[in-house]
Amino acid sequence: MNGDLLADAEVGHFLNTLFAHYHYDFRHYAEASLKRRIASALVHFGAVSVPALEKRVVEEPATFAELLRFLTVQVSDLFRDPAYFRAVREQILPVLATYPSLKLWVAGCATGEEAYSLAILLAEEGLLERTQIYATDIHPESLRIAEAGVYALDRFARFSENYRAAGGRGSLSDYYTAEYSAAVLDRSLRKAILFADHSLATDSVFAEMQFISCRNVLIYFDRELQNRVVSLLRDSLCRRGFLGLGLKESLRFTAYSDAFGEFAPQVRLYQRL
Repeated sequence: MNGDLLADAEVGHFLNTLFAHYHYDFRHYAEASLKRRIASALVHFGAVSVPALEKRVVEEPATFAELLRFLTVQVSDLFRDPAYFRAVREQILPVLATYPSLKLWVAGCATGEEAYSLAILLAEEGLLERTQIYATDIHPESLRIAEAGVYALDRFARFSENYRAAGGRGSLSDYYTAEYSAAVLDRSLRKAILFADHSLATDSVFAEMQFISCRNVLIYFDRELQNRVVSLLRDSLCRRGFLGLGLKESLRFTAYSDAFGEFAPQVRLYQRL
């Protein structure tokens, strides 16, 4: 089904219902992308219309839990965009090393790959033991996968290439144990990360961070929600703290662009002024 054919009024009512019943707010997600995902959900659930899917979601909470898989983007890799992680390693971690303790936040962590990538960087730079990483998302099943730290073994050839390109100091195999067709990440990485539910659309600041990575999240929001999220990220950062965005994202057209300076613009790393 083509998302462009979905009626705005029906989609709007559907999103209002999700917020009223489950307190998940998708009302300010980018319209075109969200409509495509709803169209895919209609096909998956065999629903003939948005109102039909809405009725089913209200009556069946388990359906809503499955629907979240369509409404949220859960795609990630270890060391995705290696140049970003190399810049974090070479330019940001030396600054963070001057702090006696560190708090990092991966906002929109999906199934956890980015949080573990940062944990590996911190371990190799001798900073992991004094760091608390917070990794948050709104998708319960993704958080469950992330907390387990178990991924398909056949993904690790690509992960290893990313790791080397990101300036890895050893072998990625040092950080996982292969068990049949799965790889289990090392417990020392997992215990440094607190995975938790947090909505950038509705929740507030919960700690002061030295570094926040919120990559490939803003592109799914409309301008109003982008401004809300950037304000939240700004308020969550300590003075001179760092913010990382996705390679297709920018602070340039947000209401809070003057709160940040470009630190490594080629990989979308910013510093709070």
